[in-house]
Amino acid sequence: MTRKLTLGGKAPQTGYRVSHSHRRTKHAWLPNIQKRALFSMSLGQSFSMTLPTETIRSVDKAGGLDNYLMQLAPDTLNEPMRRLQARIRQRVEHTPDAG
Repeated sequence: MTRKLTLGGKAPQTGYRVSHSHRRTKHAWLPNIQKRALFSMSLGQSFSMTLPTETIRSVDKAGGLDNYLMQLAPDTLNEPMRRLQARIRQRVEHTPDAG
């Protein structure tokens, strides 16, 4: 699976594995990336994206994709997620409250 994330900002970390004799070999630690389809309640459709598991848990804790994206600053997102956030924000602002 690609190492490029659409949301979450995790990146591979590099370093050395050090043996008992203190020999060093280069190693990369990859984030646990999963491909998920997240549903936007305000837009009424799902979006497929690659996310680290930490972000999947954060989206669930926030109460869904819409709430999670509204909590983030636009400058921390990549361009497709920034456009999605703007679409959700526009839909939420123009929808009258039911209660």
